Amino acid sequence: MTTALLLMDFQNGIAGRPGFEPTVEAAARALASARDHGIPPVFVRVAFRPGYPEVAASNLAFGGRAAAAGDAMLVDRPATQIIDDLAPRGEEPVVVKKRVSAFAGSDLDVLLRGLRADELVLTGIATGGVVLSTIRQAADLDFRLTVLADACGDPDPEVHRVLTEKIFPRQAAVTTVDEWAAAL
Repeated sequence: MTTALLLMDFQNGIAGRPGFEPTVEAAARALASARDHGIPPVFVRVAFRPGYPEVAASNLAFGGRAAAAGDAMLVDRPATQIIDDLAPRGEEPVVVKKRVSAFAGSDLDVLLRGLRADELVLTGIATGGVVLSTIRQAADLDFRLTVLADACGDPDPEVHRVLTEKIFPRQAAVTTVDEWAAAL
């Protein structure tokens, strides 16, 4: 069994917003534990081409936001870069996605197959966005899944609670960073 740690949407324009500091700190601990135990981290960020050709106006999640974002969400802009606290090292892969799920519009599945990963440990912002969408797709792709609840954050604490306590356990083991790290 090969495990990969997914660090999703920990980018300046998302994780850099006030209120996510505890989530970022927990994700940093998870990243340090993964590196210490030879577990490959995979960073996922959302970004687009100039003019947002990937975003249909009919897409409620991205359509209006793309127009309002100007050039902030372009692939080379500061808002789409991984935050400094979780900066990828050397050959650690960074995946660029085009939708909510880490798999949508990205090469994540190909990368994970190349790593021979069959178990994923998920962290990310937001719990009700990238984490939820990625869990659903990863489960359908037959990955074993673990969610590090304290390394996931959502602007709505109730959404986070319901997902981590009631929904995610149907498809994933849900634990904390410290419990996961202690079991490595």
